[in-house]
Amino acid sequence: MHTNKDLSRFSILALCIVCAAFSALGLAFSIWLLIPLVLFLSLSLLGIMDVIQRDHSILRNYPVIGHMRFLFEGIRPEIRQYLIESDQDEEPFSRDARSLVYQRAKGMEDKRPFGTRMRVYDAGYSWVTHSVAPKHLESTDFRVRIGGDNCAQPYDASIYNISAMSFGSLSANAILALNTGAKIGGFAHDTGEGGISRYHRQGGGDLIYEIGSGYFGCRNDDGSFSAEKFAEQASHPQIKMIELKLSQGAKPGHGGMLPAAKISPEIAEARGIPMGQDCVSPASHLAFSTPTEMMQFIGLLREASKGKPVGFKLCIGHQREFMCIVKAMLETEIVPDFIVIDGTEGGTGAAPLEFANHVGMPMVEGLTFVHNTLRGAGLRDQVKLGAAGKIVSAFDIARTLAIGADWCNSARGYMFAIGCIQAQACHTNHCPVGVATQDPLRQRALDPIGKSKRVANFHRNTLEALGEMTGAAGLTDPSEFLPRHLMIRQSDAQMVTGDQAFTSIEIGSLLQTGKDDPGGYRKRWARARADHFEPVD
Repeated sequence: MHTNKDLSRFSILALCIVCAAFSALGLAFSIWLLIPLVLFLSLSLLGIMDVIQRDHSILRNYPVIGHMRFLFEGIRPEIRQYLIESDQDEEPFSRDARSLVYQRAKGMEDKRPFGTRMRVYDAGYSWVTHSVAPKHLESTDFRVRIGGDNCAQPYDASIYNISAMSFGSLSANAILALNTGAKIGGFAHDTGEGGISRYHRQGGGDLIYEIGSGYFGCRNDDGSFSAEKFAEQASHPQIKMIELKLSQGAKPGHGGMLPAAKISPEIAEARGIPMGQDCVSPASHLAFSTPTEMMQFIGLLREASKGKPVGFKLCIGHQREFMCIVKAMLETEIVPDFIVIDGTEGGTGAAPLEFANHVGMPMVEGLTFVHNTLRGAGLRDQVKLGAAGKIVSAFDIARTLAIGADWCNSARGYMFAIGCIQAQACHTNHCPVGVATQDPLRQRALDPIGKSKRVANFHRNTLEALGEMTGAAGLTDPSEFLPRHLMIRQSDAQMVTGDQAFTSIEIGSLLQTGKDDPGGYRKRWARARADHFEPVD
């Protein structure tokens, strides 16, 4: 037996039908009733279809009005971002962080009155210690030379560059704006694993050519690596460094596939793939399967590129496996010029939720581990370290340099600079500002000329702020930041120095015998082998 309350969920549909009927009868008296007739008739037909369809239970039980649920669900991120979240809520970037980027990109005032909004007595708060004798830095064009003894063409990179984002995931206008901005500002732009597009070349900015497991731009028809095509790509003077991608923070250990329907002629041109076929990026590389083979492959890339800096990027997973790679460096005497540590907080690549939330090591811990392992193996002075993972402010850079990095990369920071509003629709092709879409009409909204100036502004103003922070600490260059220049509140009543929070192991200690094993480094080192990624029992 149905009660009136049970049937009330159909009242909106009934009301629409009644209103449509009265509007139809009223046409005899006024032609203006045609408007409500069309409206209510459409709603009535929609409600009837809701009752008939079988895909959505909520629409069958609540015809017409049930669509409100999907409407509010669709605009939930916007409602939260604009009306609900506080300035410090990180979803995944706080409004404060985004506003800082927008202001610096536009060249607007980035100062704030009335003191900090941070909860300075809460656990996790950190700060840079300042000096009573601060210094003034004349130049803020901070650079680091990347390239060891075996590198014939070392590169003087800015300490703040554009992290890997592929053409295909970003629009043509976005790539052009980023690369043109890099040209204006004199810093580097990582291509991402999607190959070098015409828009990368058109911008004229320095490029870091990233090679992923799909070998895009340097592959044979069967998907294997082509040394000849790589040599041709790497010979271009715009290419300054070669980066072998093992994994990325957004989805470490996860491959990918670009469906044939999404492959445009321009994407096919950049990647060197045929039209009409799905494009697969395997989870692992085909060119090598052991740490030793990986080092030999890096040696091949260095030779084929005529001595340009060659390194690799990864998000740390099994720590022992990275030690396997380091042991292979020692045995083969092939040492990469650089390593980029990507944190799991990275996120320009769309990923399954489980991977985004629960796979991979955060940047701070990953960087600390890599820095210490290279120190323990006596290789730290031969390898430059880059780091990426939510680095958008001068303090982010200073903290990252202090714990071991030589330079920093940012992806989403530069996306904000060209207009990203954190709509989190990157994987839908419906980016509202034309950054992460291949829709020609949507990306038309992004003016690459105007946005490129904002990219350069953001870089310049951020490094100027870093220069002020460096001088305040009594230093003459950001490379002088050390853990002791940081203070971290570990609990509401306790603060520690960076030296205590980020301990360093002794140089060469992994090559010596000893009982002390801070952090379990020796134990993992003993289980690592250069000829295989499998553990030693």
